[in-house]
Amino acid sequence: MKRIRSFALGICMLGAPFLQAQKSDLGAWYMYFGNNKISKKLNFHNEIQYRNFDALGDMEQLLVRTGIGYDLTENNNNVLLGYGFILSRPYVNGEKTENTEHRIFQQYITKQKFGQFNIQHRYRLEERFLEEDFRMRFRYYLGFNIPISSKEMQPGALYASAYNEIFLHLDSPVFDRNRVYGALGYVINKNMRIEAGYMNQIQENKNRGQIQIGFYNNIPFTKN
Repeated sequence: MKRIRSFALGICMLGAPFLQAQKSDLGAWYMYFGNNKISKKLNFHNEIQYRNFDALGDMEQLLVRTGIGYDLTENNNNVLLGYGFILSRPYVNGEKTENTEHRIFQQYITKQKFGQFNIQHRYRLEERFLEEDFRMRFRYYLGFNIPISSKEMQPGALYASAYNEIFLHLDSPVFDRNRVYGALGYVINKNMRIEAGYMNQIQENKNRGQIQIGFYNNIPFTKN
């Protein structure tokens, strides 16, 4: 319980600056990631991300993503076919606008463990159906988790998390964006964990920071 209270206090302290200055350039993302095992090999992925220009109340984007995955090997290699719906409300010339995107994606995830480092590689190809355009994009994600308060990612453990993800268009201009992330996480139990951190997103003409709070929920397969 002391670790839970300490982690919650850390989240509050992390969020304090942008709660007091909601019109700054620092945005906030609130995220849920679910992975439900529906058989020994198949999994159902589901996630929702609520992204704000500030702490709350000025929605930048709502993203809902789902898919069916298949384990090539137990726990380490997974392929997935998915769909995403994205509602964006950007500012254009000072005015709030709205647009939607439908997205099909294919991905391959492979996991490795070196000592205490848990490493994940994700390769994703996206077909993006925009309101007045169609684009394809490739993404490569490299992520790390390392326990801090224990030797394993076990219940009650604090851990550090970091990733880098690059986005590349399959046409010109090739570079879309790059994301660099660092966070502190807490393992609630063997199926649930929570993270709070900071992500810097670099695009061709802008560079913006985001506070991120994510909840991860894995539901194992059980026979009836």
